[in-house]
Amino acid sequence: MHKLILCLGFVWAGLWGHAQQIDSEESSIQFEIGGIGWSTVEGNFKGMTGTVELTDKVVGSSFNVCIKPSTVFTDNEERDEHLQNEDFFNVSKYVNVCFKSSSVTKKGNEFVVKGNLTILNVTKEISFPFTVSEKEGKKILQGSFELNRFDYGLAEDSYSSTIMVDDIAEVNVICVLK
Repeated sequence: MHKLILCLGFVWAGLWGHAQQIDSEESSIQFEIGGIGWSTVEGNFKGMTGTVELTDKVVGSSFNVCIKPSTVFTDNEERDEHLQNEDFFNVSKYVNVCFKSSSVTKKGNEFVVKGNLTILNVTKEISFPFTVSEKEGKKILQGSFELNRFDYGLAEDSYSSTIMVDDIAEVNVICVLK
């Protein structure tokens, strides 16, 4: 009886989705945030890891992914080091930024993922639309959302004024699955 239940469990899991491997080299989190009134800082984080359970219809899929803020790249080494220190991501204390989905639904031609984003040990629920495409045998999931850095305490003390660093960052997620 136990073997039958176990076999049915594997069949059920196979019908509804399977874990996809994240291509950490091609996946990234890109961001853009204004600063000093007229300038914009663009950058990215690499090395996405975690679990993606992608169903055939995408609805009902699940995501549990992280990036290391120590991988931040803005094409300015001094700024990258500053973003890694206690003023912003405090990478010596907070090793990962993680997102865990709670639902995936379909809205028009896009999907909407809802879940919890954790930065600096602060967890907030977010949702954002994303699309799924395929290229060279890889699935590409892309979505965008706005992030208020004050919601997570990013540079809350050192840059409490938005004169030097805006409060809202545009975030673009690109998750490539092998």
